Amino acid sequence: MYDELAELVEHWIKGGISGIVANASTGEAPYLSRSEKMKLIEFIKKKAKGRIQVFAGTGAMSTWQTIELTKDAKDAGAEAALITTPFFFKPNDEEIAQYFIDVINAVDMPVILYNVPKFTGYSVNPKVVAKIADECSGLVAMKDSSGNPGNMAEVIRLCGDKINCLSGSADMILPTLMLGGKGAIVAVGNIIPSECVELYKAYKKGDPVTAGNYQHKASYVNKVLVRELPQIAAIKYAVSEKGFDAGVPRKPLTELTPDAKAAVREAMKLF
Repeated sequence: MYDELAELVEHWIKGGISGIVANASTGEAPYLSRSEKMKLIEFIKKKAKGRIQVFAGTGAMSTWQTIELTKDAKDAGAEAALITTPFFFKPNDEEIAQYFIDVINAVDMPVILYNVPKFTGYSVNPKVVAKIADECSGLVAMKDSSGNPGNMAEVIRLCGDKINCLSGSADMILPTLMLGGKGAIVAVGNIIPSECVELYKAYKKGDPVTAGNYQHKASYVNKVLVRELPQIAAIKYAVSEKGFDAGVPRKPLTELTPDAKAAVREAMKLF
C-alpha cells in the first residue's frame, strides 16, 4: 500500500536526514483521517528501523482534538509531536499559551511548537513561546515558518537556552543557525535532503562560504516550489520528477498546470 513511501523513506535517510515528520503540512495532514495518520506513523517508524527520529504533526483546531491526536501519535510510535498554533478561530496570546500548556500537561510526549502563519493566519508572539517554555519542560523546540529573522532572533533571545529553535523556512536555514538555532524542518527537504544536510554540516565545520552556496540553492528551490507555486502540488510533482510516484494532491487541491510543471523542472536543473 505504501511502496512509494517506503522508497522515499530510504531515499531521505540516505540523504543524511536525522528525522522525518509524518502528518505535517506537506504531508497533507488536514486531509488525512485519524486512522490514516496512525497507519502512516506506524509505517514510517517500522521502515526507519531506529536510524532516524520519527515525529508527527498532531495540531488541530481544539485542545481536546490535539490531545487526542497527540496520544494517538505516541501510541503509533512517534517520538515527538509537532503542534501548530490553534487556527480557524484566532486565539489571543493567553489562549495560545494555555492551549499548549494544557496539551503538554495532558500528554507524556515532547512537543515542538509549530509557528506557521501561512496556514494559521497569524504569527505567535515570541513572549508566548517563552511563557510556555518557562512553564512546561515538555516544550522541547519551536519550528518557525514565519520567515522573519527578527521573530527567530527574539525567540532565541528569550528562551533559546530552554528549547531548540528550528527553521521551518528554507530561506532561513543558515540565518537560523547563525542566530543560535539548532537546525531545520523544511518542505524542500523532501526534494533536496542531502543539500540541506550539507548546508548544516558546512556551517558546523566553520565553512560559511560552502554553507552559503547551499543556502542559495535551497532558497531558490523554496522560492519556486513553496512561495511562487501551490506548495503541495509543486512538492509532489518535484518528488515525482526525482523518480518517485508521489501522486497528486487530495481535493480540493489540484495538480500543477503545464506551465507550473515546467517551472519546477527548470528549478530542479540545479540538482
